[in-house]
Amino acid sequence: MNKEQEHEKFMRIAIALAEKNVSENLGGPFGAVIVKDGKMVAKSGNRVTTTNDPTAHAEVSAIRLACKKLKTYDLKGCVIYTSCEPCPMCLSAIYWARIDIIYQGNTKSDAAEIGFDDQFIYEELEKPVHARKVKVTELLRDEAQEAFKLWEDSGRKIHY
Repeated sequence: MNKEQEHEKFMRIAIALAEKNVSENLGGPFGAVIVKDGKMVAKSGNRVTTTNDPTAHAEVSAIRLACKKLKTYDLKGCVIYTSCEPCPMCLSAIYWARIDIIYQGNTKSDAAEIGFDDQFIYEELEKPVHARKVKVTELLRDEAQEAFKLWEDSGRKIHY
């Protein structure tokens, strides 16, 4: 199997997960697969409605499973195949996990056409904090700084 066929194989698994989600009423029409060294490490469909967890998007769920299986928070060397362009949360999680490459099926425009529109989040991120829809109030910053000082002085911290 050549590289292109391998990529297509894993993308088809992500797409099948998305289709299964719809046909079995498991969640939104999204699926994701994480691969390392040509082997599937984790896969998941969107689980938002079945787990009552708004962060249980397919990509985040697959990242959680891959980290657990590989016993690490660093997925460098991994590739993610996702049935749709990642939303802002999932894209952030992919970056935080240090995944090397994203292969996507549908685009965010395709998702918006069926009611999954994240444009408002992109717009919110561009606004100053005080102008965002969700009100933000700074509270007890001086006290909160103590945890940062402890971290900064800790000889046991693990950088991630």
